Amino acid sequence: MFATLDELKGRLDWALDADEERIAAGALMDASELAVSYGREWPEATVPRLVKTLVLKAAARYMRNPNGYIQSRAGDETLAWSDAHGRDAGTVYFTRDEIRLLADLAGRKRGIYSVSVTAWGTKLPQRDAAGHVPVDYAGDPFPMFDDGVSPW
Repeated sequence: MFATLDELKGRLDWALDADEERIAAGALMDASELAVSYGREWPEATVPRLVKTLVLKAAARYMRNPNGYIQSRAGDETLAWSDAHGRDAGTVYFTRDEIRLLADLAGRKRGIYSVSVTAWGTKLPQRDAAGHVPVDYAGDPFPMFDDGVSPW
């Protein structure tokens, strides 16, 4: 686990009974497992402080509202759940921003990347000193990326 029960108790504004302590310990375990899923497996001794903060935040959010209610009325007995968190309502969850933070802390960068691909067992064409590669048809070699003067 990335955070302790005592650290979670410090974030809550009431004293936990034995049953709530058991639920809080489970919430910390769930939040830590989710942090690994969205981030990576950090050694517990070197986990970034922000990861610990996010785990405590998610566990405290769950402890304050374990059923995921967004509205409650006593007189009419009306309860309402939000669709904002979908299936996560009433469970330990991270928000989209928290998930992005965990991914960034883990070194998972979002974006588009380019990767050169070749068929199995083939080699990339070898450039000559001037940066030209041979072609399959009869003709002059094709300039590939550099010509010794410019990068293109």
